[in-house]
Amino acid sequence: MPSASNPSSLKMMANLASETIAQLHTAATSAAEKAYAPYSGFRVGAALLFDDGSVSTGCNVENVSYSLTICAERTALVRAIAEHGGNRKIVAVAVTNLNGTACPPCGACLQMLSEFVTPDTAIYFPTTSGMMQKPFHELLPFAFKNWK
Repeated sequence: MPSASNPSSLKMMANLASETIAQLHTAATSAAEKAYAPYSGFRVGAALLFDDGSVSTGCNVENVSYSLTICAERTALVRAIAEHGGNRKIVAVAVTNLNGTACPPCGACLQMLSEFVTPDTAIYFPTTSGMMQKPFHELLPFAFKNWK
């Protein structure tokens, strides 16, 4: 995986090598295989690539009280912060699922990620016509955020 020596190189890293994207997708798929989804059967995985080259993965974890369910993207983010602190930036996010269906990040996940991305952070996710890549700001243009 690539690494960035400073935050100013994050925009350049939005154009990731296809090998890096494939590695993120594989990591997200591996995470989805561990999902706890006994109610919906919808198993999702996410992989976050940080500016230091590290990757954090997460899967969705359901609960019988549906509002307590946590998505894969937020699981990956919480794990990354618990393990490394909150002073790194996310360069790219890959989301996948084992159900072969469209699966863009939800609004809650995007809002949580907004604290750790730049407007141009690459978000990869499945759609009905295959994988799509969008810069973060197109998915959540009005985030509660003070872009610095």
